[in-house]
Amino acid sequence: MESFSPSRRAAAWGVHAYTAMGLPLALLTALALVHGEPERFWVLNCVAVFVDATDGTLARRVEVRRVIPSFDGRRLDDIVDFITFTFLPVLFLVLMDMFPVGWSWVAAAPLLASGYGFCQERAKTEESFVGFPSYWNIGVLYLWLLGTTPWVNLAIISFFSLLVFVPVHYVYPTKTRILKPVTVWGGYAWALTMFVLAMNPDAPWAHATTIVTLIYPAYYFVVSAVNHRRNAT
Repeated sequence: MESFSPSRRAAAWGVHAYTAMGLPLALLTALALVHGEPERFWVLNCVAVFVDATDGTLARRVEVRRVIPSFDGRRLDDIVDFITFTFLPVLFLVLMDMFPVGWSWVAAAPLLASGYGFCQERAKTEESFVGFPSYWNIGVLYLWLLGTTPWVNLAIISFFSLLVFVPVHYVYPTKTRILKPVTVWGGYAWALTMFVLAMNPDAPWAHATTIVTLIYPAYYFVVSAVNHRRNAT
């Protein structure tokens, strides 16, 4: 077994602690929803997404798997991701009455689909997510900002739940080589805009801005189609 200095081990445990911060953030996010504060819910969710987007880079830099091989940081990350990206957005759908009356049970579909997706050994490759990734927080945020009808919400959530089972190679923003700089830097600009919209959903410019930001998800799906064709051949 390799031996590492106390400072190196402390750094590795610090990265795991940083990942684990997603759990208390999830609790605060849920409490915001229970207290009827949707804007605070989304702001906290965005903070949790930032932690998730940056902990992998830190983990690779510190080489946490080498330094602390007895602790499975990937499993911790999956737990946090499922709560942040799937469970809490689905809870938002139900508590905010975003489905037609009597149809809230369909909210179980993304939970079950994501449970399946997270347990697939090939859910991720070196360059791709295989099957629709658990981007439920993004989808639900868009439905909320756009004020779509309950039946439209039901149809969209059901459709993307089915896509989890279709083995399409979606772009992994930090790993897919096709147009990676555009994907990453465009993603930063898009994410910042969504954060501002989450804080100002009732601003007079919010609806039009939300529609404009759909350019990035459209770009993501187009590049994913190209990426799938390249990986499936």
